[in-house]
Formats: sequence, structure tokens, C-alpha cells
Amino acid sequence: MNQILTIVQIAVSALLVLLILLQQRGTALGSAFGGEGGFYLKRRGIEKKIFGATVVLATLFIVLSIINLFL
Repeated sequence: MNQILTIVQIAVSALLVLLILLQQRGTALGSAFGGEGGFYLKRRGIEKKIFGATVVLATLFIVLSIINLFL
């Protein structure tokens, strides 16, 4: 049981990293080197779904970590 839980936790963490890397928010360091620092306030379309999936996977990762701690 503990090995399955660890494998699931590793898979969730890999997906979480992937979703975080897929999110593009503004220009990041581009504004520090002369780029514009514009920003927007609303997420739309696929960006909103990626953000929601990131929140769900982060919550799932925390729950799996707590369960793995007590087993």
C-alpha cells in the first residue's frame, strides 16, 4: 500500500510541475530588462482550466503527503 501511495505521489508531483510550467503569466523577467510590464486580471479559456487543475493537483499532493506521513 505504501509503495502505491508513493508512486501516485510522484506522478501527481510530476503533473503539478508540468502544469506550473505551462502557466504563462505576464513577461516575468522581461520587464526587468526593458520589456513592458503589462498585466491582466482575468484568466480565460484553457488558462482558467490549467489554473484549476493546478489547484486540484496541489491539494491532492498535500493530502497524499499527509496520508503518507501517517502510514
